[in-house]
Order: sequence, then C-alpha cells, then structure tokens
Amino acid sequence: MSTQTKNQDLEAWFGLPKEVKFCKICNITNQRPNSVNEYEHARDSKKKTIYLNEEGICAACVNKEKQHKDIDWKKREEELRKICDQYRKNDGTYDCIVPGSGGKDSIYAAWLIKYKYKMHPLTVTWSPHLYTDVGWKNFQGWIHKGGFDNYLFTPNGKTHRLLTRLAVLNLLHPFQPFILGQKTFVAKMCAMFNIPIAFYGEMPGEYGTTDGVNKADEKQFSNKAGSGFSTDMYGGKSVYDLCLGGALVKEIIEKYNVELSDLKPYLPLDPKIAQQQDIKIFFTGYFEKWDPQECYYFSVEKTGFEANPVRTEGTYSKYNSLDDKIDGFFYYTSHIKFGMGRAMQDAAQEVRNKKITTEEGKALIKKFDGEFPMRYYKEFLEYVGMADQEFKDLCDSFRSPNLWARVNGGWRLRHTVNKDGVDD
Repeated sequence: MSTQTKNQDLEAWFGLPKEVKFCKICNITNQRPNSVNEYEHARDSKKKTIYLNEEGICAACVNKEKQHKDIDWKKREEELRKICDQYRKNDGTYDCIVPGSGGKDSIYAAWLIKYKYKMHPLTVTWSPHLYTDVGWKNFQGWIHKGGFDNYLFTPNGKTHRLLTRLAVLNLLHPFQPFILGQKTFVAKMCAMFNIPIAFYGEMPGEYGTTDGVNKADEKQFSNKAGSGFSTDMYGGKSVYDLCLGGALVKEIIEKYNVELSDLKPYLPLDPKIAQQQDIKIFFTGYFEKWDPQECYYFSVEKTGFEANPVRTEGTYSKYNSLDDKIDGFFYYTSHIKFGMGRAMQDAAQEVRNKKITTEEGKALIKKFDGEFPMRYYKEFLEYVGMADQEFKDLCDSFRSPNLWARVNGGWRLRHTVNKDGVDD
C-alpha cells in the first residue's frame, strides 16, 4: 500500500521518509517516529521512523504476530519469576518500583507484580500537567482499591509551564515535559530508595522499531546512550548541553532566570549512579502478553477503573490516556507533524491485537483521525500562554510539505490510508 507524491521534489521535514507508505495490516504510516532521547530533541532533529519490510508490513505487526504464534509465554513467565525470586525482600521494605498514573496499563502491571509475582512494589507517579476528573478518580482507585503505596511527584508548576511552552514553540510537542518525567523519574526514585529494579508496562516494540523486529523484544532499558529508553541519557554531555523543550539547559538558565535546581526534576539520573547501584528497569510486557483492551477489562474489575463518560476527541475509544487535559494536543500535534493522530494509533494497535479488521481500522481513521481537541482548548491555551490564532499559525508552520497541501484556504493530507488524499 505505497503512495508516491506526484512531485518528487517536495521536501520532507524532520528526517521523515519522502515517500508516504502505510502498513498493509494495521494501517500505520511510515512517518511514525520512534521513541528517542528527548534530551537531544531540537527543531532540526532528524527522526527515525517505524520500519516497514519489503512486503509493506510494519515491525509492530511482525512483532505482534510473533507474540501470537511463536513466543512461549510460560517460559517468559518463568524468567520473570526467577528475576523476582532474586530480588524479593521479606523484611517489610520495598523490593521494586512500578511507575504509573492509575491508567489501565499501570494498574495491570502493578497488580501482576504484587499479587501474581508476590513482590512488594512502591508505585511512583509523575504528575500530569492538568489532571482530568476521571484521571484523578482512576489514580485514587489504583491506590486505594488496588492496595498500593505511592509517591506522587508534582513538579514546580511555574517551571512546568515554561518548559511546556518552550516545547510547543520549538518542537510543537506539548507533552514533552511529561514524557521526560515518565522516562527518567523512575531511575531517580530507584536510586533515592536504593531499590535496584523497576517494572514498566508494555514494551516499546508494541509500537514498532527502526530496523526490523530484532530490537522489538527488548526486555529492559538499555544502559547505553542513544536509546529512547536508557539509564544513560547524557551520552557524555554536560548537563548544561542537554535540551529541554528544544532549548539547551544553559540557555534556559540564562534567558528565563531559572536555576539549575528548578530544572533538576526534568534531568536524568547520572548514569554512573545507575551503574554503581546496578539499576535494572524491565518491561512487564516482555514477560506477560499485553493487550490494551484486556488491560482495560482487568482494571475495571480490580480497581473500578472508569472510562471517559464521552468519546475521547481524536479517536473512537474512551479508555486510553485519560488523565491529562494536555493529552489530546499531543496527538493532534502528532497529526500535524507526522500525518498520524490518535485514532490511527488506537486502530493500529487493535488490528494487531485482532480486535478489529484492517478495513474497520481504515474506517475509524477516516472518521476520527486529526479531530481537533476542543474540550480543553481554552485551558490549554492559558497553560502555554498562547492565543488561538498564534497556536494555529504555529501548527501550520510544522506541516511537512510531503504530507500536507494547501487547498481552498485549508489544509489536506496529500496521502491517506483510505487513498482520498490530494495526491492519491
């Protein structure tokens, strides 16, 4: 299912493939970027994108089919039991950390680690930008009904707004400050409490890799620089030469009159400390078969998890990524930059998990992908300190020419999975 622009000279920004293709099975676009080291993320950064093989099938689909047919899940469960047996404590202290927000995936991961594998986890949470009512309620249900101890960290609101605004202006990436905490907060908590292991939920291979399926089964964070999931985010750089919100730390300190201590929560753990304490961070989804819809049913049963009372804007579901009012703008800006929004990601995942067909996925993408998230728009603009037209003009400045065409005063995708784009 390859599409090729009529004008081969159209520029592709952000290092994206010039030719737009879609996976023959799950419909995901080859413009989808993979997870990267956010501390290297600047406006001119070049993205590595999801791998499509010669048959036009993405790495995420190949990996998922391998899970369905080839993986011995009993053997992997036994591997996890051995890890837990090695680290389990019986002296009343915590023996592992499980991060999460109280969403379906973190509920599932924490429940497995505590009740199935008999560990004694401390759950930790990096706070959303702006809690939704249902997100806060589900978080409380996770802790109180699920039975977990928890540390909720809420960063300096003034600094958080500044970094979010910078991330929007420089990267059109309003979720970056949350992602920074999501990826690095856990290792710092491990070091602080002298807890050597942690368990995330699903593994990155669920969403595809850059070079096939060999890396899709990685079971833990790398200890080498360069990965989007690593205990070394410095790569030999000074803390002042890391990027936050697309700007160097030293520039933020000089220009915005903030101190290094204000930025400390967003900065990664010193890799020497991670090495000295032998911190290991595993993906529970490597050991246990992961299905988001089944995680939802599980979380409803165990903690009273509630879906959104209304459909989530930009998609058809009601149970994914509910806790942050900024969340919808992350998916909308992804649609602007990469031609893929929330519905495409949700539908692709459900096709891979055999919940819907390829054709049903196409129909859902056509109906919902790229929908503007109006529900929290006013609060979003206030949070980042922008006016309506300022934000919309900024979005237009991030539209890659190989993806978008200006038509009758509006914007349309040149290519879509439904073959109804301007150049299809």
